[in-house]
Amino acid sequence: MADLPFPELCSKVGQELALSDWYDVTQERINAFADATGDHQWIHIDVARAKAESPFGTTIAHGFFTLSLLPGLMGDFFGDYAVRQGINYGCDTVRFPAPVPSGSKVRGRFVLKAVAQGPQGSLKCIVGSTVEIDGSDKPGCVADQVFLLFP
Repeated sequence: MADLPFPELCSKVGQELALSDWYDVTQERINAFADATGDHQWIHIDVARAKAESPFGTTIAHGFFTLSLLPGLMGDFFGDYAVRQGINYGCDTVRFPAPVPSGSKVRGRFVLKAVAQGPQGSLKCIVGSTVEIDGSDKPGCVADQVFLLFP
């Protein structure tokens, strides 16, 4: 690992890098996501029908809405390591173990899982990212995000 960029960051493999503040998942935010993506399934936007017919008793956030919260929940913890540029390279895995009901509070927990030499002198990082739901034993999203960090 001595030849990799960002040796201080590399030494944190297996450690938590960040834990975000709680974020309110409101119906208004769910509706805005539905409008932005064109995904207007009733389970997400029809409060009355969801209350009457959904097994959750309320509307739930889209899985991809929950996933899309990760950048904002992460903040800029790579900035602590003098990263000049960070590129979102994708996700190795994404799962949605539990629904995120409207009105929930969620937060992100981020663990550095692995590092390797990336292209063009970058550091390739895999960050285990979990969206926790306040009061739930199961997370709303777990993802292994991949980033390329350039010195």
